Amino acid sequence: MGLAIRSFQRKEFAMSKISEIRTAIIVNPQLPVGLMANTAGAIAIGLGARVQDLGARTLVDIEGREIDVSSRVPVPILQADGEAIRALMLKALERPDDRAVVPFPAFARTLHAYEDYEASLPQKDLSEEVIDGVGLAGPAKWVKSLTGSLKLLR
Repeated sequence: MGLAIRSFQRKEFAMSKISEIRTAIIVNPQLPVGLMANTAGAIAIGLGARVQDLGARTLVDIEGREIDVSSRVPVPILQADGEAIRALMLKALERPDDRAVVPFPAFARTLHAYEDYEASLPQKDLSEEVIDGVGLAGPAKWVKSLTGSLKLLR
């Protein structure tokens, strides 16, 4: 049986300005602090890889030291329980274009090699899985419609 793997492609957004892209990362506040940080970090890597305009810049300080930009847009970290995160993810996946949706399913935490995750995911139904977090990037109106009622993680 072959794996259902799509080749990696950066998302080419039809939006002409970075200011038209909004992001959000939603995590379950019931996770221990370290797992929340790990979840948000892994999701952020996925969003940055998928939507090049979120970062991919180098700046130079007055002394000539080059740094890589962390993000060109705000990245709010919001909170929701596991059921709400899963429902939000499923709704977000209904939009076919101009968006990035990066979920962090709880089962992924038990795997220690990406290849194992890649092999496991085609056997899973994400609507049945515990989702510890999800990241979104896309048109501001779309992201806001999905996250407008959520509170910041504090």
